[in-house]
Amino acid sequence: MDERAVSQSKGEKEKISIYINSELLEQLRHLTNDPSKVIEVAIKQWLKGERDQDGELSRSFGRNPAVPPRGEWND
Repeated sequence: MDERAVSQSKGEKEKISIYINSELLEQLRHLTNDPSKVIEVAIKQWLKGERDQDGELSRSFGRNPAVPPRGEWND
């Protein structure tokens, strides 16, 4: 049996090579020792159509209600 067929049947990962911007790769290495895991997760999310836009950084902010003009407080 072909080694590639064995690895696919067991759900093992295959090694590929890609071209990536060196600055982007440096940012990934700053965040993790395993940039390939980050890339794999991003591809899975992209294929599923999921998009979490920067998680914590992109939440919508509900503004506080406006303060009523002077004399309209319900004291």
